[in-house]
Amino acid sequence: MLKKNLVLIGLLTVTVFLFAAPAPAQKVRGVTDTEIIIGQTGPQTGPAAAWGSVARGSGLFFKGLNDEGGIHGRKIKYFLRDDSYQPAKTKAIANEFVDQIGIFGVVGCVGSGPGMAVRDYYTENKVLMVSFGCSGVTNWIQPFNKYIFPIYPLYIDEAYALTRYFFEQMKITKVAMFYQNDDYGKQGVEGVERYEKEKNLKLAASVSAEVTDRDLSSHALKLKNSGAEAVVMWAMPTHGALLVAECAKIGYKPQWGTSSTLSDATMMMQITKGLWAGMIHSNFGELPDSNHPLMVKYRAWHQKYEPNERWGTFYYAGITFAEPLVEGLRRAGRNLTPETFIKATETLRDWQGIGPPITFTPTDHQGGKHVFFGQVQPDGSMKKLTDWTRITK
Repeated sequence: MLKKNLVLIGLLTVTVFLFAAPAPAQKVRGVTDTEIIIGQTGPQTGPAAAWGSVARGSGLFFKGLNDEGGIHGRKIKYFLRDDSYQPAKTKAIANEFVDQIGIFGVVGCVGSGPGMAVRDYYTENKVLMVSFGCSGVTNWIQPFNKYIFPIYPLYIDEAYALTRYFFEQMKITKVAMFYQNDDYGKQGVEGVERYEKEKNLKLAASVSAEVTDRDLSSHALKLKNSGAEAVVMWAMPTHGALLVAECAKIGYKPQWGTSSTLSDATMMMQITKGLWAGMIHSNFGELPDSNHPLMVKYRAWHQKYEPNERWGTFYYAGITFAEPLVEGLRRAGRNLTPETFIKATETLRDWQGIGPPITFTPTDHQGGKHVFFGQVQPDGSMKKLTDWTRITK
């Protein structure tokens, strides 16, 4: 009898222990004791391949960061995939990232079209999207999405500010627009038209191109026939180079202006054989030869880890995009989940790496609202025309 009672007491003790024992911590996708898994798509091939260096720049940043010890004892495990700027490929890669690799978040991921193809899927799977799309379309902030933290200035505001610079500083009133026929290009047009409307002006011409277009001779002729003194260009590098070449052929030499998406002056000078000289564009990061302490540090990393990569605006833009991701991870601490990351990242107030001042709040995730303007010089260098300027009200 005593033996039976002892057995019963033992079973009860085990049962109580099992119910009282704390449940094991729930596993967070993309986070282990030693790693945080981050993904990025970028056009390493195809018509937008010049933007592919963005993702490689992020890779450089993570290498340097990991060698410094990582973040709270964890290293960044980084996966880069080529989507060729094709939304269908971006979707396939997103499935791989979530279902096979198991990422915590994505950084960058060049392209409005590719980004829109996966935005909702990433949201459904609670994937953090920092500097998402590497673009300034309003699609990342409307409707509000707590998982998306864009830092790129809005294209509408950027184009508005550029047109205002032409009008107020250069006294140019007859402006035409060349744009990529997608959300990226159309929102650039919206910004230009907004300023023109305020001044009771009208675009001299509005000429669009499809991503797949390669003959831009008719586009150049339309712009020339408009008589525009300046042309605002919202396009990818391939189209930018093709258009200035076609315009040069027919003797059309307007004042050119463009977005920070084409702000790699050295590269654009090379592929246009010098025709990019005189281009005015906005910038959302330090200039390549800046003596900013972080730029000095990152150039040293470049020489150490990836000396064969060309140090240029597109390349270190990948660092600019990754900096707020890492700051959010630092602030989230060791207990890293999507929710702790979101809460921590929403504490950034005018925080700055090598890009613009970044502010995130629980109701506003449009982090970047500043640019500065510069003009490309004949030797490929950049002359700063303004200081950092807030362009979003």
